[in-house]
Amino acid sequence: ITDTAARGGSVVMPAFAVGRAQALMFYLFRLRGTGAIPASLPIYLDSPMAWDVTSAYLRHPSEHRLSAHDCQALAHVARRVVTPDESRAIDQSSWPMVVIAGSGMATGGRVLHHLKRFAPDPRNTILFTGFQAGGTRGDAMVHGAAEVKIHGAYVPVRAEVRNLETLSAHADADEILDWLARWPSAPARVFLTHGEPAAADALRRRIAERFGWACEVPDYLEEADISVASRRHGAPSPSA
Repeated sequence: ITDTAARGGSVVMPAFAVGRAQALMFYLFRLRGTGAIPASLPIYLDSPMAWDVTSAYLRHPSEHRLSAHDCQALAHVARRVVTPDESRAIDQSSWPMVVIAGSGMATGGRVLHHLKRFAPDPRNTILFTGFQAGGTRGDAMVHGAAEVKIHGAYVPVRAEVRNLETLSAHADADEILDWLARWPSAPARVFLTHGEPAAADALRRRIAERFGWACEVPDYLEEADISVASRRHGAPSPSA
């Protein structure tokens, strides 16, 4: 953020509205407080859904590990962008800024207008904030696409593109194994239905080796009978 602002550019952060946007605002609050990023740098949250979720966070402070002060700071670190006209007005400014907008993989939402405005300028940075699924604009940009199609037209990508891969909201393999180790009894079967194929298969092997449990990664359209009778009698699962 600091490097981008120093060269006169802006940072666009595609973000998920639930959870990720709030985490980003908290980190930006911390960075601003320590002087790591310029205190005068405007920060915009351009997502009505993210604002609604932030309000829900503030209504339930006891559910967080944040102090009351941190909760309030999270809500005030960014300027609220509500209407489409306010969103478009951001793109008219030539001053450095940080814009957080959905969607997190650039598959839709208000961030598309900001990408059209900021991606062609090498002074700017497009900073993705999590996993980018294959086939999304985010995945294409992270892997060096020279242009992406937005609203029927190709937009050149000359801005610096980065991805904060450490912000995943999912447990990693060690955390999942630690969670499974706390179970009072072994499950009849374990299905891994999320994650990249190679990573899922590696976790399957670790679960089988550590716990001796029946663990599998289902194939596309595969079916399994998980009825009580099937588990009790060890009946094989039908598949298609």
